[in-house]
Amino acid sequence: MIHNYSEFIETLLDAGFSMAGGGSDGIYSVIPWNWNETPPYDTPIRWHTGNPEIDPWEWRIRVLEERRDIAYAKLFFKKSGYITKTWYPYFLAARRGGLDFKDMYADGAISHFAKRIYDVVAAHETLPLHAIKQLAGFTREDKSGFDRALTELQMKMFLTMCGSQQKLSQKGEEYGWSSTVFCTTERFFDEDVFEKAAAIDAQEAERAITEQILKLNPSAQEKKMKKFIFG
Repeated sequence: MIHNYSEFIETLLDAGFSMAGGGSDGIYSVIPWNWNETPPYDTPIRWHTGNPEIDPWEWRIRVLEERRDIAYAKLFFKKSGYITKTWYPYFLAARRGGLDFKDMYADGAISHFAKRIYDVVAAHETLPLHAIKQLAGFTREDKSGFDRALTELQMKMFLTMCGSQQKLSQKGEEYGWSSTVFCTTERFFDEDVFEKAAAIDAQEAERAITEQILKLNPSAQEKKMKKFIFG
């Protein structure tokens, strides 16, 4: 039972990965209820209150700003989720198959829109969402293609969220909603994460993740688990 941010972190680190947003999607969620439903047990947790101790919506950015052992991005079923540093190499091994970005683009596994986004973020190390669109030359007409490509890069684990940044006017004044900041996964995690991934083959990764899923949710279905693992 999760009652606050500290308990959320403790449970997530033990689980290794989780869907975000309250739904388990047939796999697992540390917070097993949707924000607009009545929680299954007595808890102070409430979505969209702005309280960093009890609001899971605030935890997304708090995790990214305070830690570097938990990744948060659109990682599962094209939806948001968490993966800890311990389990990240296994998902990397499953989804990249030992290939880097150039290899996957050459093989046609990465779209042109995704390459435009990746190249701009990699060149600047970190970039807020609005700056990515501007620097990569995306227009309003490209919105759906841009959104798909950004999700694609997160699902293939080449880009990840790494914080938030307030928009600034030409006068240097803050305005509007905060913008999500993205960086390459190689910048987010230490090199040892990628060295570990290189030593794991896809079958070994699938086996390890499957075993962990079944510990968390013994009723998880094979088809769902494969999609969860391989993206």
